[in-house]
Amino acid sequence: MDLELRHLRCLVAIVDEGTFTDAAIALGVSQAAVSRTLAALERTLGVRLLRRTSRQVTPTATGLRVVAHARRVLAEAADLVQEATSGHSTLRVGYAWSALGRHTSAFQRRWTTAHPATDLRLVRLNSATAGLAEGACDLAVVRRDLDDRRFDTAIVGLERRMAAVSTDDALATGDDPVRLADLASGTLLVDRRTGTTTPELWPPGSRPATEDTHDVDDWLTVIAGGRCIGMTAESTAHQYPRPGVAYLPVLDAEPIAVRLAWWRDDPHPRTQSAVELLTELYRTA
Repeated sequence: MDLELRHLRCLVAIVDEGTFTDAAIALGVSQAAVSRTLAALERTLGVRLLRRTSRQVTPTATGLRVVAHARRVLAEAADLVQEATSGHSTLRVGYAWSALGRHTSAFQRRWTTAHPATDLRLVRLNSATAGLAEGACDLAVVRRDLDDRRFDTAIVGLERRMAAVSTDDALATGDDPVRLADLASGTLLVDRRTGTTTPELWPPGSRPATEDTHDVDDWLTVIAGGRCIGMTAESTAHQYPRPGVAYLPVLDAEPIAVRLAWWRDDPHPRTQSAVELLTELYRTA
């Protein structure tokens, strides 16, 4: 016999109510049905879960562990039902590194005012689709094109490219504007899964050496130590100010397109609202 949620509900009801009679009342079934369901669960698991006397019912040591696990399973099942039947009452927006930079707080505040019935949640997941392919979000903020026909995207704004260097670096202490050529002699620290910068930004023959990273905190720590330099969207500078790291605009680097991405065959009902609000925020800035 397969384990079913009704078995777990029955066990938890007996423990919570204290007797088979009260459990039957709570579940809206007969006392005989409660006894049969518990017996079926014990047969399925091959263990005794409850001690029964004429006065009380108490869990065995194994029963205590099973009851704790049953509560977690039932809670997860309830969350699953809520998620599937809620009518998209939550909008999860994923991002890999820096959300929406200086627009993040404004986006959250204005969303709450304009769409009070749809809870906005920002989710950080360092993957190529910022959690979209993994099912962790409904919309994803990405800063490079997704070559995947499962997703649609819309450009909502542009961001400058910024060099990230140690505050001890000559570039940080000098007065001259920073250009790509000024960075070519350093070692570029890149996240190849989600990053916006590759050596191909530089002309052939003058491209910097590279090292890989997979996390923004590691990226900042290495740059602050002076071993590497970075190139990133200006949103990172707003989201992650860090002692020891200076962010400098790169005058001759093309801006970065900020995109929202979503599942083509199952868009969230509020997708267009998010696109319009973010487009407005970037445009008016």
